[in-house]
Amino acid sequence: MLLIDTFERGGYQTWDYPNLSFGGNFVCQGEENPLGTWDLNMRMLFNVLEVARIHELDKVFFPSSIAVFGEDAPWVNTPNNAFLNPATVYGMSKAAGEQWAQYYFLRYGLDVRSLRYPGVIGYQSLPGGGTTDYAVDIFHKAVLEEEFVCFLNEDTTLPMIFMDDAIRATMELMEAPKKNIKIRTAYNLAGSSFSPEDIVTEIRNYYPEFKVKYEPDFRQDIAARWPKSISDVEASLDWGWKPEYDLKRIVSTMIEKLKEQYIPHE
Repeated sequence: MLLIDTFERGGYQTWDYPNLSFGGNFVCQGEENPLGTWDLNMRMLFNVLEVARIHELDKVFFPSSIAVFGEDAPWVNTPNNAFLNPATVYGMSKAAGEQWAQYYFLRYGLDVRSLRYPGVIGYQSLPGGGTTDYAVDIFHKAVLEEEFVCFLNEDTTLPMIFMDDAIRATMELMEAPKKNIKIRTAYNLAGSSFSPEDIVTEIRNYYPEFKVKYEPDFRQDIAARWPKSISDVEASLDWGWKPEYDLKRIVSTMIEKLKEQYIPHE
């Protein structure tokens, strides 16, 4: 059974539907069952849009992803209006979802807003095996002083964002005046772009003996089709978005918080 949870915050209703959320592991899992993934993601989206339309909800949030981009998009500072030719079914479902979000706004006046999340880094949950989840797992291994095996090449640069920034961006988008929302597909969202070797360099400031080896798998092929960095100038201009966490702050915060979890009495 598919469940849609709703809660009120700040005077409007927010719909939380996990199958269309941050879940980066769906990029990889989706390739194992393409038709099932398409059906699940699209059916869930239509359920939300239709309920919101029928009950005249004030606002709806649809989380998209940088997975909407493919090899034809510029790899550096990918613009918001770049051509979308995703190479995964997850990315295809997100690209289609953006068009449906815009359709419901134009056809029914439903205030649907969306962000294209990059890889999300946080200490609150364990990595799920997604293409960008190496950037979470690596911190767990460092704090535990274990060797880390990276499934991406050391120089694979990808757009990332810290969880606190991702949450704040979502709330700021949803709280912005309706007149400020100029893009009705999805806004690009950027935090900080870096590669595995960039993270390792920073981590070794805390753990000089941290060991890493690189064994790229199928996720390297997925990552190779994604942008290296994202331009979010429209988000900045339209509703004032500005990230607060760069790589140095991400690394220091992740290590601090994970040490509290793993070594509470240090």
